[in-house]
Amino acid sequence: MVETAFPELVEQQKPKPIQLKIAVLGGGSFGTAIANTATRNGCETTLWIRNAETAQEINQTHINKKYLPDFELEHALHVCSSLEEAVTGKDLIFVAIPSHSFRAVLQAIRPYISSQAVISLTKGIEADSFNFMSEIIHDELPEVPYGVLSGPNLAKEIIQGMPAGTVVASGSEMVRFSVQDALHSAFFRVFASDDVHGVELGGALKNIYAVAMGMAVAHNVGENTRSMILTRALAEMSRFAVKLGANPLTFLGLSGVGDLFATCNSALSRNYQVGFALGKGKSLEQAVQELGQTAEGINTIIQVKKRASELDVYMPITNALYEVIFEQAPALNIAMALMKNGHRSDVEFVLPHQKV
Repeated sequence: MVETAFPELVEQQKPKPIQLKIAVLGGGSFGTAIANTATRNGCETTLWIRNAETAQEINQTHINKKYLPDFELEHALHVCSSLEEAVTGKDLIFVAIPSHSFRAVLQAIRPYISSQAVISLTKGIEADSFNFMSEIIHDELPEVPYGVLSGPNLAKEIIQGMPAGTVVASGSEMVRFSVQDALHSAFFRVFASDDVHGVELGGALKNIYAVAMGMAVAHNVGENTRSMILTRALAEMSRFAVKLGANPLTFLGLSGVGDLFATCNSALSRNYQVGFALGKGKSLEQAVQELGQTAEGINTIIQVKKRASELDVYMPITNALYEVIFEQAPALNIAMALMKNGHRSDVEFVLPHQKV
């Protein structure tokens, strides 16, 4: 078993005087990590997993063998397979469900919702509708206060107790404060924002460039090229987000450049792994199958390319990546996309009258 990093910080952590009741829906790596963090932080926490046998096994062994086999979870963390049991009477409901199933799960918990707040942990966009998870929450549970959580949060590092930060965004001060109270600790700092779409866009869009970076690394590009991909990715992200009404300054924080850097530079990133496999010549089906988890970046590439075209937003990396993955274009197209149109400003929104 891998021991927790910085054990002295864990020892400093004291239980909250008011014990919040938390539900986390989704037993993947990130959902499990957040549930474990809330439990360690003194919250009464229930993790919902679809499979009853898996839930029982985790309760007995305190190990999520499929997603985090090397880490022992907090013994006080309760795992169940009943949505009614998971969400009834809870204060906060964190939803860590892949974007393609997000709406269905919210519909399923609707009968058990009373005064809970719902917070999305999912960094993705709903296929075809181009709805973000916050919009789905508002659609399906219109009376519920909601928020989103995003940042450079690789699950294995969080479980291990490596210091990390994240951002909770909500229009409700109560939601922001409650999430901070539930998760903030000596080794996990929770910042606040009211730019819900900006934080959510940062979390979704960076997955595109993690795929691109994984593919680039598979082709043995140099550090100069990797740095260029990162900075031009940030430009694309902010251009697109501003067109949708987000604050460009949000992308200078943890949910923007922070998450982009972590996801594009870590082999722990699912989207990076898929990109790397594609760069090594594997098919998309092979890459996704070998990963064994959802890589939100693939769907996000499809959705964002279509929406960017409708909005006339210049996104050369996204467009080139789509051509490489879905139209069998050579990987060289991504490099060519980086190098064309040399009369643009290095930093977005600095030069006046620049087409975005």
